[in-house]
Amino acid sequence: MKRIQPSFSAALISAAIGFPGITQAEQKVDIVPAEITVIGTREEILRAETPGSVSAVAEQVIEVTKPAHPSAVMNRMPGVHVNVTNGEGHMTAIRQPITTKALYLFLEDGIPTRSTGFFNHNALYELNVPQSGGIEVLKGPGTALYGSDAIGAVINVTTRPAPTEKEFSVNTEAGEHGWKRILLTAGDGWEDGGVRADLNITHTDGWRDETDYDRQSGSLRWDHFLNTGATLKTLLSVSNIDQQTAGSSRLLEDDYKHDPTANYTPISYRDVKAVRLSTAYEQEDGDSLFSVTPYLRYNYMEILPNWSLSYDPVVYKTENRSLGLLLKYRKDYEPYRTRLIVGADLDYSPGSRDEYAISPTKVGNIYTDYTRGSDLYDYDVAFSAVSPYLHVETSPSSQLRLTGGLRFDHMSYSYDNNLSELTSGNHRRSDDKRVDFNHLSPKLGATYSFTPSLNGFLSYRHAFRVPSESQLFRQGQAINTVDLDPVKVNNYEIGLRGNNGTDFTYEASIYYMIKKDDILTFRHSDNTRETMNGGETLHRGIELGFNTVITAELDLGVSYSYAKHTYEDWQPRPSIDYSGNEIESAPRTVVNTRLRYRPAVLQGGQAELEWVHLGKYQMDQANTHRYDGHDLLNLRFNYPVSKTLECYGRIINLTDKRYATAATYKAAAFGNPEKFEFAPGLPRTLYAGINYRFY
Repeated sequence: MKRIQPSFSAALISAAIGFPGITQAEQKVDIVPAEITVIGTREEILRAETPGSVSAVAEQVIEVTKPAHPSAVMNRMPGVHVNVTNGEGHMTAIRQPITTKALYLFLEDGIPTRSTGFFNHNALYELNVPQSGGIEVLKGPGTALYGSDAIGAVINVTTRPAPTEKEFSVNTEAGEHGWKRILLTAGDGWEDGGVRADLNITHTDGWRDETDYDRQSGSLRWDHFLNTGATLKTLLSVSNIDQQTAGSSRLLEDDYKHDPTANYTPISYRDVKAVRLSTAYEQEDGDSLFSVTPYLRYNYMEILPNWSLSYDPVVYKTENRSLGLLLKYRKDYEPYRTRLIVGADLDYSPGSRDEYAISPTKVGNIYTDYTRGSDLYDYDVAFSAVSPYLHVETSPSSQLRLTGGLRFDHMSYSYDNNLSELTSGNHRRSDDKRVDFNHLSPKLGATYSFTPSLNGFLSYRHAFRVPSESQLFRQGQAINTVDLDPVKVNNYEIGLRGNNGTDFTYEASIYYMIKKDDILTFRHSDNTRETMNGGETLHRGIELGFNTVITAELDLGVSYSYAKHTYEDWQPRPSIDYSGNEIESAPRTVVNTRLRYRPAVLQGGQAELEWVHLGKYQMDQANTHRYDGHDLLNLRFNYPVSKTLECYGRIINLTDKRYATAATYKAAAFGNPEKFEFAPGLPRTLYAGINYRFY
């Protein structure tokens, strides 16, 4: 089968048709480009032949939106909700509740940004989203090419290729609450390749008290074409993040309503460093392709977490280095357009955790200072993984395409405790251990083209997630976490995609996901927490998305999802049974609607009004109280003054709505009254900027 040849940037543009951000001229071209995706097999394939729900945001959308936070572009996709904590921190809800749990696989150009053993739910702030080449999301478990972590979704943020000729641009931006950002891009191309450099420098004072945030991110990409026809892509990405972390720090209800800028935890902080270096070699020869991608990673984080100050005040540092390799061979055969892919992923990531207790000083509700206490954890842990896989596609007829895959993951942790073993108390420690996991993951799917403008798919995908190093070896008060089982998932899905030309495109999918041995956190009445395997949770829902051109100057995009997430079998204590309850922080409805106006008088400029709706959700595991949800309006506009100069602005939370990015309820216990706690969301905020391109 001949490989589809459009450039990677064109692939993402095509995949994003049906989402706002593509200009009217692109929507009205005489020949509509086929929708292309790369996330399923790490190669360009027709989206119509992908048995799964794939959404994308193109580079043009990111350029127009100019997101201050990844949620500004991620939430445009059906079934995707990324909330805002602090700076560019976030929690994600894709076919899962809003959570910090290790349920997503984050990639940069197809390479995991972190090792499975050292998951970070804030992974998007380690990526330079405002200067990226696009974002693709494969919702639900990944294909056979992806292993542990890929349960809720696979999220791939791409870098922009080197330009074909000299390019330089400066984007400067300012906003309320001390917001300042400069984005610099430079590059050049020549006959056998090119280079691109991006730099992102961001600062904000934060809208809540003592919530400064600084980031410096940069990337350097070199594309090279060999005389043999092979390609080389070398990428260096670096991020440094320094923030005071109060964004997810909740307030009591009265302060939430009347003093939302208050910050109970000004002593908390987070210092993050991330470095990634990779070289991708790809050689295509007729009906076969071979690729090999070695990579290096370094991740560091020192943190005083605000969320645990009330029950487990600590400071900890994690650090790990990674050496990895992605191998893949693809062969196409004439009979039935059959494609065979075999490959293997290898990862070796030694790391460490150092953690000590602190004794905080509290004045009223505010933690003002602390003194250092005893060492709680000091261990070295090396994570390793060897994961071969097989993927097959074939077409018994011109309309039907079948896919199947099988992946075997062997993963292990080698843990060395540098302190004494401790078998009691709130910070138990295991002796030295080696923990191994072996798992086989099958995948099956089919797509069917009913007409050239309508296709459907169905799929079964099995996935799993091994516990991270902190879940296994930061034992807390649990009797045994070293023997935690992996999370196992069976996901069933059916969907439709279609269009009526260029004026109306749509997609719909229904999923049913069963999770066995879910790794859950039980909150004791004294607010301490314990990690354990739950019996079973159930996640099911429907996702809808469409884009329609109403007039030559007006178009509408809608993303809608309805989901229900429940504890099917979980009894953390003999006297406590949450089976049948909805999972907390799991909104049933998520809606994002964009109305875009492009009058001729703006000469290519536009104004976009966005409505964001988050539905009700339970605030506690016992389902005694609910957060009522919220509705927000955002306004974005831009005007090209000339070919080289653009002015733009945006107003976030246009109506200055009071809302919560997180809400919890704590029952009365140990003489303490019940508490309703809310993390307040950003008030009405204005940003403005200019973008100048040098040609």
